[in-house]
Amino acid sequence: MTIFNSERLTNDVFKIDIKRMRQGWYSDKYFENIGVMLKTLAEQKYLFNGKALRLGDVDPSKTETGNIEVEMQWFTRRKGQVVVAGVDKALTVLRHCSGYFNGNGKFVNTWNRMEVEAVHDGAIINYGGDPMTVQPVMRIRGRYRDFALLETPTLGLLTRSSRVATNVYETLMAANGKPVLFFPARFDLHEVQAADGYAYNVAVQRFNHDHKKRVGPYISTDAQGDWWGGAGGGTVAHASIACFFGDTAETMMAFAATCDPDIPRIALVDFNNDSVKDSLLVMQRMFTRYRELVDSGDETEAKRYLLYGIRLDTSSSIRDVSVPPLGEHELDMGVNPRLVFIVRNAVDSAWQKWDLPQEWLVRAREWCESVKIVVSGGFNPSKISRFEKLDVPVDIYAVGSSLFANDGPRVTDFTSDIAQVKIDGIWRAMSKIGRNRGHNPDLELVS
Repeated sequence: MTIFNSERLTNDVFKIDIKRMRQGWYSDKYFENIGVMLKTLAEQKYLFNGKALRLGDVDPSKTETGNIEVEMQWFTRRKGQVVVAGVDKALTVLRHCSGYFNGNGKFVNTWNRMEVEAVHDGAIINYGGDPMTVQPVMRIRGRYRDFALLETPTLGLLTRSSRVATNVYETLMAANGKPVLFFPARFDLHEVQAADGYAYNVAVQRFNHDHKKRVGPYISTDAQGDWWGGAGGGTVAHASIACFFGDTAETMMAFAATCDPDIPRIALVDFNNDSVKDSLLVMQRMFTRYRELVDSGDETEAKRYLLYGIRLDTSSSIRDVSVPPLGEHELDMGVNPRLVFIVRNAVDSAWQKWDLPQEWLVRAREWCESVKIVVSGGFNPSKISRFEKLDVPVDIYAVGSSLFANDGPRVTDFTSDIAQVKIDGIWRAMSKIGRNRGHNPDLELVS
């Protein structure tokens, strides 16, 4: 599953479409053409008849090109540190779909004839920018036509998953170990949620391992936890507040009364663009009910009205009325540091305006000060780093589309090359000019 348990996930988890994968349904067409060419040459018993300009005195004229054995490596050229994910599924594709269709149309699996090495999901690779010194995450030795068709889907799996994992890891770094909620489900096809959620969890595990932290994984859909046993979580959306005609406090009271008490109560307070006002209204309503239940001796029911957090999600195109304007300045807009400081101060001091008996003062203060601040809306490593540098009192960052970013320095595309070919039983270098056989001590033989 990952480097942390040295186990590998299987198709019992992935459920890949083996039939169509073997037929090339998911492959670039030129790989199918290569397979047809090599298979035909093998049937014709073709021997190499060209000029091997890069083999020196080695004579390949007796080589059966149609059955040529190669060593291929898979790697990324994203500069810096990359958290690898997608390896287990790529191996599953190779395990079930390497081979050929015989003359009777039956698929002959040749996985056991190949030598396969791979890192585990969660491994770290470092690339300094020189394509001559890449770090492979997978390496295969075998008859090329048996797995040529699988280059496209395996590269896609590694690219997508490693991109998400690395982006999540960098976001956790920017957040200084504060929880990062995984909120990008709405920005892509639902079919990718399981793979994306798995990559997110791999990154969280890697971050905790590297920095001796215990940050939890927080996903928004059950599908995102499908491969590793996670479950989606969440509270209210803007649409639910609209169903209560903009009354955020009433929305939260209804939510608290009807939903499982184990679900953290996080109030979304920007619907009316007055985050302080709605935060205070929610807090007063929920605490009043909380106190009533405690005084009546029903501590269990009272837990329904423990407010876990306030979420700020103000659109970047408007200024929350809680924030005094500084003129036409972008720092006024959306979820900005001043808004968070203002809301935090209002939340912490809310109890001072409540008419409470002496015995409830300390408990009310603690109830307010325990409320966490969650921010969302346009957050990425750069924006989070700015908040952290300013010591903005954010407890949790909710991040969406930024975790899918694949531009500039965040391009995580994988590619693969043949690095060696076998001639007369001996492996010979055969990388294209500008590339080289890479080295990675984390590669392990896959049984």
